[in-house]
Amino acid sequence: MSNHSNSHQIECRAVGHSLRSGDHDLEILRDVDLVIEAGEFVAIVGPSGSGKSTLLGLLAGLERPTRGSIRFEGHPLESSSEDELALWRREEVGFVFQSFQLLGNLTARENVLLPLELTGESQAQERATQLLAAVGLSERGHHYPSQLSGGEQQRVALARAFGHRPAVLFADEPTGNLDSETGSQALELLLQMREEHGTTLVLITHDSKVADRAQRRLHLIGGRLRKPSEAQESSQ
Repeated sequence: MSNHSNSHQIECRAVGHSLRSGDHDLEILRDVDLVIEAGEFVAIVGPSGSGKSTLLGLLAGLERPTRGSIRFEGHPLESSSEDELALWRREEVGFVFQSFQLLGNLTARENVLLPLELTGESQAQERATQLLAAVGLSERGHHYPSQLSGGEQQRVALARAFGHRPAVLFADEPTGNLDSETGSQALELLLQMREEHGTTLVLITHDSKVADRAQRRLHLIGGRLRKPSEAQESSQ
């Protein structure tokens, strides 16, 4: 997979995903066709159980689709080996989760530093310092996650996610565990960093205020993508 930022396009072609449940298959996603352009900010919205997290996992190569194809820069992820996918995620992909997913036995600074060292960043120490400053936590680098508030933990998670300058960032309910004021601060920071890095952002949210900031909303209902007009009808 090449590293031309102008071609970091993600494409789903007739993607379906099923899980075995007892003696039958449970269909989670069906016939998803989708193109996300490089640098675009897309919000995926829909009721619980509509397949949002599954779609995010497939786009990130964490799972393979049962049917169809997912392409990054025209390269089908489903035909990549696990090693190739792991390398791709390490170099090109960032993640931000609702539950922060920081390593509790590492300080804030070490949480930011670890992925930089894994990707062989030559200026890892300087980059970590710069990232902690960018998220307003220069003074808190020596603290462990348990010593930080939820908002501070999410800011560490953002610094970590942007450390290796990912082409695409996947965010699953990044403000879901934060109160509204802290959540909106975390969102502003996320969008500001996305803008500075030119990162593609694919975000799952239940919060319409968050979704309103996206350039495009994808409505997922019952495992299918709906146009906004159809989504309104089926939610009434």
